[in-house]
This record gives sequence, structure tokens and C-alpha cells, in this order.
Amino acid sequence: MLHPSYSDLMKVVNSGVEEGDTPVVNSRYSIVMATSKRARQIISGEIPLVDGRGKKPLSVAVEELNEGKVKIMSDEPAEDEEE
Repeated sequence: MLHPSYSDLMKVVNSGVEEGDTPVVNSRYSIVMATSKRARQIISGEIPLVDGRGKKPLSVAVEELNEGKVKIMSDEPAEDEEE
């Protein structure tokens, strides 16, 4: 079982979203994609933002996300970019 749970990770990622705004992450799929992308970055040589000794890259990526060291950015264009 994955610790923390998907729902806990979604709460951490969406913690900065104000009430009434669209959440950054609203599905397990988004969490899985974000952590797998970060794990691939770590495998390709990026420096882990948490202590990763003895841990697999995916575990490190999940821990980074849970601690708020990595942010998931929304795919929606900013309002300034639309003008």
C-alpha cells in the first residue's frame, strides 16, 4: 500500500487553492502522472529534494510531493496569457 494515500496527497497538492477555485488535482491519475514524472527526473540525474538514500525514485517523488517540496502546476493557461 502506498503511504501517504492518494487522498492525502490530493489534499496536500490542493492546500493552496482557495475555496471556489478549481483544484489543481482532482483525480488519482493526476497524482500518479506527477509522481511518475518526478521519479523519471530523479532517475535521469535531478537532485532529490528529500533524503533519498536507500529509497526508490518513486518513493522519493511521493515524499517530495507530500512534504510540499514539489508543486503540480495546472495545465490551464493563465489569464494574462489569453490576452
